[in-house]
Amino acid sequence: MELQTPYAFGKTVDISYTEAQQKVRDELAKEGFGVLSEIEISKKFTEKLQKEFRDYIIIGTCNPSLAYEAMTHDINLGTLLPCNVVIYTRDDGKTAVMFMDPIARFSSIGDPVMVEFAKKVTDKMERVLVAI
Repeated sequence: MELQTPYAFGKTVDISYTEAQQKVRDELAKEGFGVLSEIEISKKFTEKLQKEFRDYIIIGTCNPSLAYEAMTHDINLGTLLPCNVVIYTRDDGKTAVMFMDPIARFSSIGDPVMVEFAKKVTDKMERVLVAI
């Protein structure tokens, strides 16, 4: 099942939350992305708020060569990085994988060069999505 919002795209996958994390990481690596950060939201909510929450992780990912290309054009672009991927358990027990939409994020800059950069990143993320 495809999932779409004004700021993200993704799908529901027929694998477990844990398997989805590994598959996403593997496929991101194939597209040249590294993981810069991970936030396990469910653990943070328990730790900081003493509240239970579904399995939910935010993976901050970056493709160094694309980031370099973009940041040599606009040094302040780092404020919009990394690109986030979220994986979570849905209410029905299935697993969702969502990617932030680089075109939505970078088109607000008003720079056509950045829109082209965003398209490159989106193409790679869409290939990851297809592969999982």
